[in-house]
Amino acid sequence: MTEPEKSLKYKRILLKLSGEALAGPTGMGIDPKRAYEIAKVIKQVWETGVEVGVVIGAGNLWRGLSGENVGMDRATADYMGMLATVMNALAMMDALEQIDVTTRVMSAIEMRTVAEPYIRRRALRHFEKGRVVIFGGGTGNPYFSTDTAAALRATEVGAEVVIKATKVDGVYNCDPKKHPDAVRFETLTHMDALSMRLNVMDSTAISLCMDNDLPILVLNFFEPGVLMRAIKGENVGTLVS
Repeated sequence: MTEPEKSLKYKRILLKLSGEALAGPTGMGIDPKRAYEIAKVIKQVWETGVEVGVVIGAGNLWRGLSGENVGMDRATADYMGMLATVMNALAMMDALEQIDVTTRVMSAIEMRTVAEPYIRRRALRHFEKGRVVIFGGGTGNPYFSTDTAAALRATEVGAEVVIKATKVDGVYNCDPKKHPDAVRFETLTHMDALSMRLNVMDSTAISLCMDNDLPILVLNFFEPGVLMRAIKGENVGTLVS
């Protein structure tokens, strides 16, 4: 890993991936090929010297709300979701290390045999040593989403932006798949995203970013080269700031 190029807009980023990004054609489970594709994109950015943190959801394996909807205790269902995020984090670590990207998984729920416990100062040290850090286990508390975990970790480690990786090229005023006349926003304020109830991140995550002046960039992660363009400061996706 080299020193970040001076032309780059960001030196440290937090990438928020959905669990579905790792899923196969059925939308469930972990597809090693998808993990490898994502790893190649992350490596491209990492090789420029940018420090990369990653938070992955668990929707491909388990959703806490699904359990609650069938009568399960909400806290128990959420803890199961947190454990699922660690499975995704380990899959992502394996894909990155197969292409020679030094990676560490840190978990908010202690499980020392598979991941390091999350300690902020240790995470910062990993960044300084040029390692990609994957944060698993959510926030370690039920009732909080992995969106909130991403906002929290980004704030704690001093990331300059949360990059929300999606399958659409930004934030629209309505669903572009259902409404051909949907309008894409280039920029928004955090308050706009909250008041208009736009599907950027959940309200707790957006509020945390707003309170800490942390921008959120929403982009189509699977558009070739888009993450590199974002790192260089090009106008891609929707910037919430």
